[in-house]
Amino acid sequence: MTSLDKRPDAAIDRAAARTHLPAYDDDAPPPVPRASLGRMTPDELFVRAGSWFAAFGLAWVTTQRLLPMTGIPWFLISWFVLGIVVTAVATAATGTWIDVKDRVAASIITGCALFVGSALVAVVVYVAVKGYKPVLNLNFVTDDMAGVGPKDPFDQGGIRHAIVGSLIEIGIAVAITLPLGVGTAVFMTEVGGRYARVVRTLVEAMTALPSIVAGLFVYTVYILALGRPPSGLAAALALSVMMLPIIARASDVVLRVVPGGLREASLALGASRWRTVWHVVLPTARPGLATALILGVARGIGETSPVLLTSGAADFTKLNPLEGAMNSLPLFIFGNVRSGNDVAIQRAYGAALVLLMLVLVLFVIARLLARPRRTTARRSRKADS
Repeated sequence: MTSLDKRPDAAIDRAAARTHLPAYDDDAPPPVPRASLGRMTPDELFVRAGSWFAAFGLAWVTTQRLLPMTGIPWFLISWFVLGIVVTAVATAATGTWIDVKDRVAASIITGCALFVGSALVAVVVYVAVKGYKPVLNLNFVTDDMAGVGPKDPFDQGGIRHAIVGSLIEIGIAVAITLPLGVGTAVFMTEVGGRYARVVRTLVEAMTALPSIVAGLFVYTVYILALGRPPSGLAAALALSVMMLPIIARASDVVLRVVPGGLREASLALGASRWRTVWHVVLPTARPGLATALILGVARGIGETSPVLLTSGAADFTKLNPLEGAMNSLPLFIFGNVRSGNDVAIQRAYGAALVLLMLVLVLFVIARLLARPRRTTARRSRKADS
């Protein structure tokens, strides 16, 4: 026997020759192709799809023929419950108990996700259907309501004053809350200690603060105690009180996710704690901090009661936030819905549609600004290709 015959692969080949089995080859594909991990077999597809088709028929018979449960909501609820039951029974007949739990859990999670998505789509579609007529007129976003009555047609007046007021107020609120919120998160995450635990407890408690309380706080301290008039700045301060705990809490969660190895590597290279936070931790967590900012803006831009208490409403465009009433989109919607006039209510729905588009634009801008920059290596690879 030569030295080559003493190799483990040679022994396997000799054993395979004696048992008339195919020789083992590391580079050869397996004799039976493996099924894809993310692809269902025809039997699994039949069980899953057939279970929900059968549940559809059972739900129709149950709600429309057997029980007095007419209406689409009862039908959808029955379909969902019966679909889970039929899926569990069909899976138990062909699989193991682990397969039953897996498919039931997958069905529940998928159903909940579809419910949340359907609710969001329903809200957007309903607002768009009710408010598209005013938005079709260009003057709706270029004019204000100065000298326009609530019953005047849609080609007169607009919501420019409310859009400008919302942007000014939310801009001031972001300028106040973003450094304070991120700084609070850095203190809780990077500094730590006894006081950090106290601050984290206060931040978590303030996330459930009612908006009317924030408005009353600013109204009492800024307007009554300091003697300042109602203004857009007072409304921005009230929005800041609402946005600060949201941004601080979300930023704290994001900064705690940053790997500790990055901090240790920076400190090992001789960087100070401040330079480590500024040049390593914050750039790494930038996409998550953008999400925290989006959550805060979404909370603040839709508030009505703080603005009503601290600013008041105006029918004309106001650019100075230091004095005088300044309107906003939520306040404009609230005032027009309360009027009871059909034209004013449609204007309110149109303003709600514009508010949704404005939030979407702010979301896209924040995500674009928070995208990680392409490194030099990526640019060189792209240039080479």
